[in-house]
Amino acid sequence: MPDYRTRALQLLSIVLRRDMQPSNSFTGPTRKMPPSASAVDFFQLFVPDNVLKNMVVQTNMYAKKFQERFGSDGAWVEVTLTEMKAFLGYMISTSISHCESVLSIWSGGFYSNRSLALVMSQARFEKILKYFHVVAFRSSQTTHGLYKVQPFLDSLQNSFDAAFRPSQTQVLHEPLIDEDPVFIATCTERELRKRKKRKFSLWVRQCSSTGFIIQIYVHLKEGGGPDGLDALKNKPQLHSMVARSLCRNAAGKNYIIFTGPSITSLTLFEEFEKQGIYCCGLLSVRKSDCTGLPLSMLTNPATPPARGQYQIKMKGNMSLICWYNKGHFRFLTNAYSPVQQGVIIKRKSGEIPCPLAVEAFAAHLSYICRYDDKYSKYFISHKPNKTWQQVFWFAISIAINNAYILYKMSDAYHVKRYSRAQFGERLVRELLGLEDASPTH
Repeated sequence: MPDYRTRALQLLSIVLRRDMQPSNSFTGPTRKMPPSASAVDFFQLFVPDNVLKNMVVQTNMYAKKFQERFGSDGAWVEVTLTEMKAFLGYMISTSISHCESVLSIWSGGFYSNRSLALVMSQARFEKILKYFHVVAFRSSQTTHGLYKVQPFLDSLQNSFDAAFRPSQTQVLHEPLIDEDPVFIATCTERELRKRKKRKFSLWVRQCSSTGFIIQIYVHLKEGGGPDGLDALKNKPQLHSMVARSLCRNAAGKNYIIFTGPSITSLTLFEEFEKQGIYCCGLLSVRKSDCTGLPLSMLTNPATPPARGQYQIKMKGNMSLICWYNKGHFRFLTNAYSPVQQGVIIKRKSGEIPCPLAVEAFAAHLSYICRYDDKYSKYFISHKPNKTWQQVFWFAISIAINNAYILYKMSDAYHVKRYSRAQFGERLVRELLGLEDASPTH
């Protein structure tokens, strides 16, 4: 690789071009919501009535077919749109109470809620839960394992695209959707054994300036095959497949994508550059695909350098940076010039010099970590056994978080400054018909 100084002027012109916003520099909500907009108005930007009506139709179809096969259910009455909204409201309430059993609402115990319980009987809720479906039957052409939820995911993706224009900088990562640590600490060993291991991996492309999740990708574990979740955790090429899926709509928009070690690779970054997508990723000798990278930059010297020192190697527009700060950190980027200086500010040790790429990576990833810490605790706590239902409720949780982000960027937030918990409580009551949702027109 040539010395980076011989390419400084060329790279400087490249980074100046990339630091510009995309051709359409507007970022944020695409629709101006009125100050009177309610929580359900923002939620229905992503889950509108026509989607809910389809759930009503599919649930009733499944109930009819189920009873034709296994015998009549005299207690079943076809579900209505109003009941479907209430059903969703009950499920969403578990993201606020953090109670795993939605049936606790009717229990009379600590998590009971009399005002919610009066809207629908527990028996009726359990009947809807038994037959609930987004897609009742598999078509002859369907082979995808998530066919029962894929149309909803596609609809949600179209709604995300229509409602929000992201910033230039974005992050690919796995959001925090693991088991509630409070539940794990308090449940019995028998309960733990009964729980099924999650059979999918959920990845997102996320706007790093607002936290809005732009795109969702679900990788389904299908047995022990080479494309299963176990392989996904060990093979960087499968993570590259995830990255390509998440960025399939990002070509030509001048985005800068930040990636973790499992995705970062020279081959992928060069492929993205040809599509007008630029990258900055943390590199790990153990987790990353290091094909094509110089071995001299992947091995640690016998004597560690001074804190803040770094080495750079170049290949075309790509920079491989090895930066030292109580350990060696390696970054691969074609989005930032290596001659541009940055600084990492530590509370105890003060300013530590670094390339701008390192500073940018740390800043954007720390924002996403704060987002995860704040919003992941509002994921719906209900844990069904069926994989498609698990995916569905995670997707609903993401839609609510996105709805809250749009709410905070709207005039409605200046009227009533709801916290995320208050927004969720308001949404639940509006879906159950306990609060009048203000019209948006």
